[in-house]
Amino acid sequence: MTNPQSPIPNLHFPITAASMRIVALSGGVGGAKLVDGLASILLPENLTAVVNTGDDFDHLGLRICPDLDTVMYTLAGLGDQARGWGLCDESFHALDMLDRYGGETWFRLSDADLGTHLLRTHALGSGQTLTQVTQRLSAALGVRVRIRPATESTPSTRTGITM
Repeated sequence: MTNPQSPIPNLHFPITAASMRIVALSGGVGGAKLVDGLASILLPENLTAVVNTGDDFDHLGLRICPDLDTVMYTLAGLGDQARGWGLCDESFHALDMLDRYGGETWFRLSDADLGTHLLRTHALGSGQTLTQVTQRLSAALGVRVRIRPATESTPSTRTGITM
């Protein structure tokens, strides 16, 4: 029997969006879109996004977590929908000044995004876990879906060639 309350058409067992508990594995722009879509049909307390940390890195002394930030900004309604990553209506005054000084500007950190990375780096340096910092940042942006890093360790994506 089809459940008329189901968000999924023609589903043949009793299930509703209110009763579903989902853990979504997420990485990058596509993962953020998936989690955002699930968030539109599920109660926030029924959705947990476990987000890739393999692309996290340190840049200019700051801890950068691009996939966590993309999911967080997307769920907060602050993401740049045209690019799929970063914040909408960004400015790059700090980066422009850094470029003027001859600093590294290959990774485009916006002025507002710097606030995220400054707070994260400071909190991690003060002994908080990445999960704790992510919860704090998400709550401050009004995100009610649980966002969790895939790991508390600091893995890096590495490639190599052997001959």
